[in-house]
Amino acid sequence: MSKKKKQPFAECLSHSLKRYLEDLNGEVPASLYDMVISQVEKPLLEVVMECADNNQSRAAQMLGINRNTLRKKLRDHGLI
Repeated sequence: MSKKKKQPFAECLSHSLKRYLEDLNGEVPASLYDMVISQVEKPLLEVVMECADNNQSRAAQMLGINRNTLRKKLRDHGLI
């Protein structure tokens, strides 16, 4: 069985994470999951909102999330 090839975004993220962990020189990272999600989520929201012409209903539909959830995430990231 062959390995499934990574997508370019996954490869980029994997490379960045490996480099980040190497740069810690053995220090144990704290809240790595939350850090990665926050770093990925904000640019995702910015790009989707731009693509949706700042229409939150359309952006929420594109993301597959509820509009109220989108509004909360936009607020949390200081985007509204």
